[in-house]
Amino acid sequence: MRVDLHNHTTLCNHANGTVDEYIQRAIELGIDEYGFSDHAPMNYDPKYRMDISQRALYEKWVLDAKEKYKDQIKVLLAYEVDYLDGYILDEIKNAKVDYLIGSVHFLKNKSDMWGFDNPEFIGVYKSKDIDTIWAEYFQAIKAMAKTQIFDIAGHLDLIKVFKFLPKKDVRLIASDTLKEIKKSNMVLEINPAGLRKPIGETYPSRQLLELAYEMDINITFGSDAHEIDQVGFKYEEAVILAKEIGYTKCVTFENREKQLVTF
Repeated sequence: MRVDLHNHTTLCNHANGTVDEYIQRAIELGIDEYGFSDHAPMNYDPKYRMDISQRALYEKWVLDAKEKYKDQIKVLLAYEVDYLDGYILDEIKNAKVDYLIGSVHFLKNKSDMWGFDNPEFIGVYKSKDIDTIWAEYFQAIKAMAKTQIFDIAGHLDLIKVFKFLPKKDVRLIASDTLKEIKKSNMVLEINPAGLRKPIGETYPSRQLLELAYEMDINITFGSDAHEIDQVGFKYEEAVILAKEIGYTKCVTFENREKQLVTF
């Protein structure tokens, strides 16, 4: 079975294409289950997410499509939620969705927050110790997992996006975080979006995926599409990576319940 659970819509203000176009492309590619997980509303960084007033519209778009295409593909409803303590909305935490992706896109920087994957703020990497940045990032992911709000950990090592890599072994940096992900019964997505970024590799790296496999952490797949031509992006490469490590099954969801399927 081919699943693709991390995809966006125009409501996030940085994607193109209609819901129908995304689904039609997914059908062309032979995707069996296709999930929309757009950036959830939050009272922070409104430029890159839907407004809470658009939530009903988003859910209508997806649920209408689910019904329209039910004989050709299974469409799932979800949100990608930024983990920022104090900013996550209760109506999103308690939303009737198939799953929630938890992601970290912001770290504390002095008295403000730093959007570390935004090219506008790339200069911050050179103003702080790189190992400290990586440690802070994985501490944030660990705290996210500890909440037990989320089903999927999104792009686990996104902090590598601009190729500012740690001096310390990444497995040592991330080990406790992966243990918390396992404890919280979360799933890791293999997200090939990193292949179209400066880092030029999937999230997570082979090293971290091998560590996750050793810890018996389940995986899923998500192309993180913001454009129609990104649907199913580098899926075959992601599958090869997963199989080389030892995975043969991935997780999909329905009403927050996991289903393990062969890919």
